Amino acid sequence: MICDVHAHCIPSELVSWIHERGHGVGITTHTLGDRTSVIFDGRYRTAPLRADLTDHTRRLEVMDRSGVDIQLLASWIDLTGYQLEPDDGREWSKAINESLLGEASRAPDRFRVLCTAPLQDPAGAAEELHRCMQDPTVVGVEIATRIDETPLGAGALDDFWTVAEESGAMVLVHPMDPIPSIDLSGHFMHNMLGRPIETTLAFGSMLFAGVLERHPDLILCLVHGGGFVPFQIGRLDRGYRAKPGLVAEHLSMEPSAYLRRNVYLDTVVHDPAALRFMVDLVGSDRILVGTDYPFEMGDLDPVAFVRSAGITTEDADRILSGNAGALFGLPLGSGPS
Repeated sequence: MICDVHAHCIPSELVSWIHERGHGVGITTHTLGDRTSVIFDGRYRTAPLRADLTDHTRRLEVMDRSGVDIQLLASWIDLTGYQLEPDDGREWSKAINESLLGEASRAPDRFRVLCTAPLQDPAGAAEELHRCMQDPTVVGVEIATRIDETPLGAGALDDFWTVAEESGAMVLVHPMDPIPSIDLSGHFMHNMLGRPIETTLAFGSMLFAGVLERHPDLILCLVHGGGFVPFQIGRLDRGYRAKPGLVAEHLSMEPSAYLRRNVYLDTVVHDPAALRFMVDLVGSDRILVGTDYPFEMGDLDPVAFVRSAGITTEDADRILSGNAGALFGLPLGSGPS
């Protein structure tokens, strides 16, 4: 049972909610021709909404072509809405989550859900995650790499991390709006470089603030192969040894130990050598299939990519199905074709 843990969805129900009720929670839209963007609190505007994020039939067709049996539906990260006021953020998160559950119910043997949570309101985020995790269709939560401009490690999120830890929710950490203080607009650098940098900084923020020390059973998944984390983890270990007064304040072991204990990486790395390196570094039992559906920088043929990476059949099988099966309680064997 091959499971794609990194995919995005905007259910048609949510699009209707935005147009009909969004103004009541600080969400407006801007339409130019057939392209509509969403604006949060008058200050953060998304890229135009894409039809392929909403098209249910196309999603299933692409899954079938790529050999994916189950997809975890997560919101498009641009719609996270951390800019909203706490009360508005709670209502918006609930709207997203209910629409994702509705979308999943249209093909319950093909979908599970990663909910969202209003991290700008830590108590509300913990409450919403707890509520969502009561539904067996929900297997985790997608969060952005920053809470508006606040690093994940700086937020008062221990109650949220506790709920995630105790419920077994996988926390998918996904970049958005990369490094706004630096102009990366040219040459597509905001995506190619900015997004992996955002993920790297988010992991560092959580790690060095002691989140992974205080919550040893927290399950993280870093998308795009963990950004630059796997390839610079030795540098973090070196800092731990060379500058313990600065680095090790909230740590009881080297950063690489937390990476191997707490973190899963997805397969969206595009280079077989990178995947082989990840297997050598963290083990095949810490890698999950991702596609980043439906985006062009994703990998819509992940099974072929993993099979072609020059790793053992046992390692490939673990990445393709065994790890997700164990994490999410998925059935063994082939799914719908």
